[in-house]
Amino acid sequence: MGLLTSLLTAPLLPVRGVAWVAQRVLDKAEEEFYDPGPVYAALSDLERRLRAGEIDQATFDSAEDELLDRLDEIARHRQGRP
Repeated sequence: MGLLTSLLTAPLLPVRGVAWVAQRVLDKAEEEFYDPGPVYAALSDLERRLRAGEIDQATFDSAEDELLDRLDEIARHRQGRP
């Protein structure tokens, strides 16, 4: 039966290949999207800009809240929670 099954499902091989590639692309995109490194870098840059006087405290607080929310989202994703 293995040979017969292989012959009957052979036309689906291109579809399976495309699905496999799409899954690899999705995995890589999620890996990059949920990487906390850029968020930490943005927090560091934000603090540098505050200390240099480029932004005021209100702008800093608003941007910091957004970045910390993003870190919370990343942590929830890594723990498998929605």
